[in-house]
Amino acid sequence: MDFGLLGGVRARVGGADLDIGHTRRRSVLAALLLEQGRPVPAERLVDRVWGEQPPLRARETLYGYLSKLRAAGIDIRRRSGGYLLETDRVDLVEFRTLVEQARGERDDERAAELYDRALRLWRGDALDGLDSPWFDQVRQSLQAERAAVELDRNDVEIRLGRHAALLPALRDAARAHPLDERLAGQLVLALHRSGRSSEALRHYDALRRTLADELGTDPGKPLQDLYLQLLGQQPAAETTGAEPARAVPRQLPAPQRWFTGREKEVADLAEPSSTVVITAIGGAGGIGKTALALHWAHQHVDDFPDGQLYVNLRGFDPVGDPVTPQNALRGFLEALGVGDPPADLDAQAALYRSLLADKRVLVVLDNARDTAQVTPLLPGGARCTVLITSRLQLLGLLTAHGARSVVLDVLDEHESRAFLVARLGAQRVDAEPDVTRELLELCGGLPLALSIIAARAVTQPDLPLSALAEELEEQRLDALDDLSADLRTVFACSLRVLSPAAVELFGLIGLTSAPELSLKAITALTGRTATRRLLRELEAAHLVHQHRVGRYRMHDLVRLYAAEVAPARADANLEAFIGYFAATAHDGDRLIEPHRPPITAPAGDAAPLSDVTAAMDWFDAEYESLLAAQRLAADHRWHDVAWHLAWALTNYHLRRGHAVEDIAVWGIALGAADALGDRFKQVSAHKFLGMALTDVGRYDEGDHHLRQALELVEDDYGKAAAHRAMAWAMERRGDVAGALVHARAQLELFRALGLEVRIAEALNDVGYRMARLGDHAGAEDHCREALALNRKLGHVDGEAATSDSLGYIAHHHGRDADAVEHYRHALKLYRRLDNSYEEASVLRHFGDVLAVLGRDEEARDAWQRALTLFRAQGRVEDADGVLDLLG
Repeated sequence: MDFGLLGGVRARVGGADLDIGHTRRRSVLAALLLEQGRPVPAERLVDRVWGEQPPLRARETLYGYLSKLRAAGIDIRRRSGGYLLETDRVDLVEFRTLVEQARGERDDERAAELYDRALRLWRGDALDGLDSPWFDQVRQSLQAERAAVELDRNDVEIRLGRHAALLPALRDAARAHPLDERLAGQLVLALHRSGRSSEALRHYDALRRTLADELGTDPGKPLQDLYLQLLGQQPAAETTGAEPARAVPRQLPAPQRWFTGREKEVADLAEPSSTVVITAIGGAGGIGKTALALHWAHQHVDDFPDGQLYVNLRGFDPVGDPVTPQNALRGFLEALGVGDPPADLDAQAALYRSLLADKRVLVVLDNARDTAQVTPLLPGGARCTVLITSRLQLLGLLTAHGARSVVLDVLDEHESRAFLVARLGAQRVDAEPDVTRELLELCGGLPLALSIIAARAVTQPDLPLSALAEELEEQRLDALDDLSADLRTVFACSLRVLSPAAVELFGLIGLTSAPELSLKAITALTGRTATRRLLRELEAAHLVHQHRVGRYRMHDLVRLYAAEVAPARADANLEAFIGYFAATAHDGDRLIEPHRPPITAPAGDAAPLSDVTAAMDWFDAEYESLLAAQRLAADHRWHDVAWHLAWALTNYHLRRGHAVEDIAVWGIALGAADALGDRFKQVSAHKFLGMALTDVGRYDEGDHHLRQALELVEDDYGKAAAHRAMAWAMERRGDVAGALVHARAQLELFRALGLEVRIAEALNDVGYRMARLGDHAGAEDHCREALALNRKLGHVDGEAATSDSLGYIAHHHGRDADAVEHYRHALKLYRRLDNSYEEASVLRHFGDVLAVLGRDEEARDAWQRALTLFRAQGRVEDADGVLDLLG
């Protein structure tokens, strides 16, 4: 006996259809066949056949149907677990077997035959005529399964060159499924290969606009790559058989234009081993390590066709922290084309080594602090070359990794003179030979000192060199033991040619601890309209560097010296500087979360921010400076603004998943709140610090701070917010029942206050925890009420969160098709909000539903995206959970 599910349900004997009766009887047969030999309890059969409206005597009716089916010759048996029909002669089973064979077949011709055989088994809509909710859900799942097979078959047909024949079917399918990117890619490729490239490009553009209008997103990377191939910007792997074009990084900064001398060192680097350490005697800055590395790198750039990577590791920054290996690797991986690098250091290093395994890439690691900072950045491939500059010898690299050391001394007199000639011209240098000799002696052969003196001479062409030598003579260089001290004299001489306003700016920048500053931030620091002109003065003197338009850096030793010569009374400048960051962050936070309780804005001249996107972009660009501004405020005991910066960063941290940074920021804010004795600020600091600690798995510490917040809070609004934080933390720890108690307390307080936005959030919080505890009906009531309130209020964040909860409820209530739609809506909203933290959580849940529906490839894609975000956000437990699902 053969059975059919891929169309109307049927049973056949010897090619003739068997009379199996009416629709309900066919439903019972189908429910048994779909279990593929597993026993089905009577209660489950009743639910699947009739749904929520069974007849009064459902069990007796079911037994009658089973008896009739047995009488027709169908071997249905009773087992302890229910009713059982064992057979593999089902068209669905045959379909899946053929598809599995096709997907494992290397011969495209044979694969195409197998796909065609599988698809010919379909006689119409699966389970045609069966109308219960469960069958509707299964039918949708089977239809998705068939669609995936059709797409697989299309790929094979296109590879076989049958694209023209596919075009009519592809067009019809694309009209029926306008948002299916894989289908769109097949149509675009088929059009292109059929000589209709302009039509292919129009179809891509139409899809791009549709995705943007309806989902607020762009086409995925595979479709974007195909689009670039059609434009001729990268080779088509399908036609050439080659790998798609990979990112080729070209990160080397420009070489020093006036590099001279160093013939011996350049010769030593002519045939470098895989790892070379360029260091300096005594660890002095300004000796020319970076200049030599970049000079050699640019001379040999053609020897590294697969790219050149560069990072300044800031190993000896006097006021900032060295670049961590994680951050350096993240930059390298992004330059190599990795869109979402992992957060874990070992995973980053392994991926980095894999990408460079067979490549000829030059890696320049500048200003390294120690061996531990550098080791993860060493590629494993023997064809790569690494140049490392450091003030130390890095003996660990020399012994453990076989690195070779090239030690730099100061320039000799000949090389120093050649340097000045390159900058000033032979005529000017030869005009005062004795003075030149004295000047070179005073500079002590330090390239940085020579560069600054040369810059002064260039910017003042009428100034005789004797004037420079006379200034240096007043404070001679002491080059015996402490080379760093000698640079102070050079810097002091350089400052004498600057205007008083530029000197003041130089010192003020030194007081900040930010690794780089924007023009707007520096303008706030000075309060001067002519800040850009003053910065040009500092650039000409080689005291600051504009590494990107409008963004300035200062060498570590220069900044240290600048702080020493800063104005004695600079508090007003620093308050304005911090005020700029605090006021702009305050406004940005209000754009990100407009329903947050308002607090008094801090004093400061805020940068204009037009919308949420502009706010998030500003936070991204100024993030390190914001952290530095808060540290500076704390150092000066400006407690109110130190607390306020933490408050303003909270929602940005939530959207970016910066829990670790949030701990540091709120740790400072808690100290500020305690110093102020402000109860509201103390409650907020304890609450947000507790949540951040909980988010990284430090549960006991987090619980302590959250309970402190609950004990300290006096007003009902604050109590409700504290209950909400406690509920979230208890759920993270696995105590869902305890979380529900706090969520209900939160809801009761917000209802009493009549705050609709908070009531909506609380309804969702209660509903989700009820669902977690199995009360799906009650959960849905709460969440439906929350959804209506959020939509009424235009609370997009709340609507997204509630859609996520409704997806969870639908999934665990057996309505997976509904769950898919809820999760898709939540993803759409969170992406519009640029909330990558919640996007990761929804993607995890979305993958669970897709897996249940049998859409395994889509499920794995959702889980993989979630894993990438979890790792980037430091959410270790969440990442481990997804890893288990991915196997």
